[in-house]
Amino acid sequence: MSWKKSMLFATLACAALAAVYAAAPYAQQAAPFDVIVRGGHIVDGAGNPWVAGDVGIRNGRIAAVGSLANAQAARVIDAAGRIVAPGFIDLHTHSDVSVLADPLAESKVRQGVTLDVLGESTSVAPRDGLKEETTNEGGAVRQDWTTFTDYFKRVESRGVSMNLISHVSAEQVRRVVMGYAARPATAAELDRMKKLVARSMEEGAWGLVTRYESGGPEYPDEIVALAKVAASYGGNYTSHIGSEGFEQVGELRFAIRVADEAKLPVHIFHLKIRARDNWGTVGKYVQMIEQARARGLDVTANQYPYTAMNHGWSAFFPVWAREGGPAKFAERLKDPAVRERIKKDKDFNTWAREHGWWEGIVMGRAGSERNRKYEGMRLSEIAKARGEADPADTCVTLMAEDGGRISGMFHTMSEDDVRLVMRQPWVAIASDGSAINLDAAGVPHPRNYSTNVRVLGYYVREQHVLSLEDAVRKMTSLPAQILGLRDRGQLREGFAADVVVFDPATVGETNSFEKPKSYAKGVDYVLVNGVVVIDKGRHTGAKPGRPILSAAAKSRPGSSTAAAEIKN
Repeated sequence: MSWKKSMLFATLACAALAAVYAAAPYAQQAAPFDVIVRGGHIVDGAGNPWVAGDVGIRNGRIAAVGSLANAQAARVIDAAGRIVAPGFIDLHTHSDVSVLADPLAESKVRQGVTLDVLGESTSVAPRDGLKEETTNEGGAVRQDWTTFTDYFKRVESRGVSMNLISHVSAEQVRRVVMGYAARPATAAELDRMKKLVARSMEEGAWGLVTRYESGGPEYPDEIVALAKVAASYGGNYTSHIGSEGFEQVGELRFAIRVADEAKLPVHIFHLKIRARDNWGTVGKYVQMIEQARARGLDVTANQYPYTAMNHGWSAFFPVWAREGGPAKFAERLKDPAVRERIKKDKDFNTWAREHGWWEGIVMGRAGSERNRKYEGMRLSEIAKARGEADPADTCVTLMAEDGGRISGMFHTMSEDDVRLVMRQPWVAIASDGSAINLDAAGVPHPRNYSTNVRVLGYYVREQHVLSLEDAVRKMTSLPAQILGLRDRGQLREGFAADVVVFDPATVGETNSFEKPKSYAKGVDYVLVNGVVVIDKGRHTGAKPGRPILSAAAKSRPGSSTAAAEIKN
């Protein structure tokens, strides 16, 4: 072949190749999409400024992002004047049982949440040797499974409207091995605990999660040992660090120690400072985390956008009174001498102050029918209604009457501290709530229904604490990064099609602490794995969610849906 012919051939080949590349976008558009979200302002989740464009979805994945003006789809969603963002990832939830009672998960998906992360003081597994339990969280749920694999199969058989990830709880593992024994584990017991963590990781758990009392874990070396097992599987360590009050320095130091010794990412639940006497000091804890990060330790945190927290009243009762588990605690409360001892206990008084004292402690859910009339009232108000001079008497008496089963809200944090924490780039948004509906018992915390939309409405649009793009990042790509999720949290080609479409002018909460049971507003569409779950603000009844297992998983749920899920 002559030199001229060779040059001509090369030129023609290059031209043909260029034509192929130039035609590729049009060829991609020629194939129909399942869904096109058209004409919105795309906030990609990475913190970039919004861009105008379309999102094309095919087979549960994002197939194209950009201008798709000539493309066809089975369903076209008009997003004009709307924000199109990745589905929100909630890093801290208690939805494990509630999604089995009501798989529609309306309080979550109606505010744009497409993935809940489970596990804290307990986790759904392991349950080896534990008695079957029936829990009433929106409906009776029989907890008769043993492993994570069994639980995930149950979820898939019921269906669910959002995706789920779970950590394995150190306290859950300890309870399987040791019950409620208040002593260090023996070498044999610790070995079994480590094997249960390893098994849980192989069943798809994402890491180790802990919750401990004021001051940090009673047996810290056990926690470090279990965290090292999680690290060997590529997992992380997530923790409710303790009192988050007068002893938070020591609690935070331990979390940082885990990052240092176990060599794994550490994530801290709802970073805050409790008790009026501590207001204005949260910057000290922010600085501790900044210093750890400067040393190369991967430490992050999350927060919920409220000045009140929520859990059982038992959390501010002395540890000695709760030893042996809930049944033993309820039995002790029947003894008048024990009740008098509790009222005089230093920890009881310190921790009650951390919880907002009698003017800040609210009964959200009673443990008996006779005390339901006090739901929504503060302890100081309940004492007055009962004609009792000392609210401490009222508190301990009510707990005795209700077997220690009262839960509620605690108004104990500063708005300025909430805003300071929110501005930190390594702090994600998470609810510490559950997927529930409007029939939920008692007076639940409004965060169950409104965490994400409160940030977008109140803190972004009204207060300008965050930009819209950064707020979305804190709900999407940052949680995905913290978890190590490789295909969620951004609007990118090839990523899972978890998408939320909302109106930036109206998105927000419709509830309050006094009247919490109402759904978010301004969220028009939510897609989970490419399926429309919220359509023009209404739930379609679709349940396309699935368990998402860690890369360490060696066994997977048996359904075709789970089998198709990419290991992240």
